[in-house]
Amino acid sequence: MTSSTPPFGRALCAMVTPFTPTGALDQEGAARLAGHLVDHGCDGLVLSGTTGESPTTTDAEKSTLITAVREAVGDRASVVAGVGTADTAHTAALARAAERAGADGLLVAAPYYSRPPQDAIEAHFREIADSTGLPLALYDIPARTGTRIEPDTVLRLAEHPRIVAVKDCSYDFLAAQKILARTDLAYYAGCDEHVLALYAVGGAGYVSTVANVAPGHLRAVLDAFDAGDTARAAGLQQRATALIEAMTAGGLPGTVTAKALLASLGLPAGPVRPPLRPTDRDTTESLRSLHEALTTG
Repeated sequence: MTSSTPPFGRALCAMVTPFTPTGALDQEGAARLAGHLVDHGCDGLVLSGTTGESPTTTDAEKSTLITAVREAVGDRASVVAGVGTADTAHTAALARAAERAGADGLLVAAPYYSRPPQDAIEAHFREIADSTGLPLALYDIPARTGTRIEPDTVLRLAEHPRIVAVKDCSYDFLAAQKILARTDLAYYAGCDEHVLALYAVGGAGYVSTVANVAPGHLRAVLDAFDAGDTARAAGLQQRATALIEAMTAGGLPGTVTAKALLASLGLPAGPVRPPLRPTDRDTTESLRSLHEALTTG
């Protein structure tokens, strides 16, 4: 059974942050892309996450982005702000700024680089959850932060009234199922290859990088499962595998591949910020071919 009332919707896109050709924040482009994604099946947008290039956007840009997207989508979709940093005080400040800018919720990764022990990680999340009135999703992505949010820590944090969800990029499917069985946390697949698998065991939905370029297809996976057509849901998930692999497991960050594809589709994206670098022509053409096979096949 899937969650009947996921806190941020079911079909969430980890939206890229569009920039102008000179590298400035593209507010108009962000608004246009957000509207496009919602029109094509997304009921939530996650801003300033991994795919949104949060390490290379300023605090002011993060707030401006939230405001632009909020105005563009109104109440048609939830707006979740990524606010995770290596510094608890800075993260709390970003959380308060996101609340003022109009966010509906927060996405908070474990503090990176310093690799704090679990009691310190727990204290960090509790302080952030206490810093605003917004609901909060834990972001478990140890491959990037260097630190796991251990299952026992998640279980304790689930007792906090504003910690309501997890974006799971742990690749620990057993732990996800154990926590689902023992808490009311909404579990969102943070890895596109797990969209159907996690949903089928009680997950809330997904926060997807691939949804930047195939929002309707991924939404259809959930819709088919909800309609009881599990064979169709599995087929749709399998059809997306080649594009998922190329975009997220082919040696380039999802930000880079998503922006390359968006640009080729005539949608707002702009350049990536250094140290990221754009794709070459051959890679972009390969991505476009896979995208066409998925969306027209």
